[in-house]
Amino acid sequence: MDVVLWIFVLLCSILAAHWGAEQLSAPLQKLRQQWGLSEAAGAAFVALATASPEIGTNTASAVKGLGDIGLGNLLGSNIISVPVIVLVAYVANRTRPSSADDVNPGEAPARGGGAIDAIAAPPATRHLLRLKREALTVQAIPYLIVIAIAALLTLPPPWQGLQPIDGYIMLVVYGVYLVQAILRQRQNGQAVIWKQEEVWRAIAGVLSLAIGAYFTVTATENLVSIIGISELIGGLFITSTLSIVPEVFATWSVARSGQVTAATTSVIADNTATMSLALVPLAIVGLTIEDMPMFLVNLGFVTLFAMVYAAALVVWGDERRKYSFELWEVGLLVGLYVVYLAVIILGFLV
Repeated sequence: MDVVLWIFVLLCSILAAHWGAEQLSAPLQKLRQQWGLSEAAGAAFVALATASPEIGTNTASAVKGLGDIGLGNLLGSNIISVPVIVLVAYVANRTRPSSADDVNPGEAPARGGGAIDAIAAPPATRHLLRLKREALTVQAIPYLIVIAIAALLTLPPPWQGLQPIDGYIMLVVYGVYLVQAILRQRQNGQAVIWKQEEVWRAIAGVLSLAIGAYFTVTATENLVSIIGISELIGGLFITSTLSIVPEVFATWSVARSGQVTAATTSVIADNTATMSLALVPLAIVGLTIEDMPMFLVNLGFVTLFAMVYAAALVVWGDERRKYSFELWEVGLLVGLYVVYLAVIILGFLV
């Protein structure tokens, strides 16, 4: 019964944290429109809201002295999210009804400067999950750079683990990433109307986010104690897996509307924020990495998924298929996750 109770608490806490994040997302979306940000740049900006549950969870884990839960949640969410979100976006795009907004790949975006992506192709090419070029240059490549910096700060023996200086460095790194995303491919801004209700909802969102994050860590702490697994494993497979469920539904909805670049790049923007900002609270309190082999394997798979994502956009296929995912590439990402599970189970749990 204790397990069922804490699973229920965990689910409610995650839902509360994501509800809070959604209340922050709307004001950030308005700022994107007001500032004339491109779709991928807007995804980077809105990721401040979508990644806030992970950041809040890591803050709570740092405050409670449970850094391994936060570290596991950070790594696990950056691994499972890539194959799951790309698969959901692919299926949603493949099965959505054709509309008058459908155009051939490579043509200019549909009405209004890009509300609907140019990837919404006729049935003959609907098997391609085609994204805009900015998905590579604004999101995928900077994400790889952020991962490399995180590895440089945590792996070398002289400064292994996380120290306060690492947190400050990652704050600067994310600031540079956000600025480059905002300044590139700017569009004409739009007039928006701000309502007082939105301000109050944002305040309620922050409170819900904080409460949800605290009880997410508390529930995970109790579950790993009852089940008898490490806090790192609990963060990797319990917290991180459940935390992406709301993102799956959001991705399906956005991709079905034809905004496939936004749906598919949001995961990379979210992961970039998680890999940088979610490290900050763990670094501020200081975190010693107790299980370095486990950390190395997970950081290696984080890097591998990011590399395959970028490679699918730029390397494989002819020119017409650049900046797109084919079915076999989506299958490759899913297959890699199965390999990851096998490595963790056979190498660390058996």
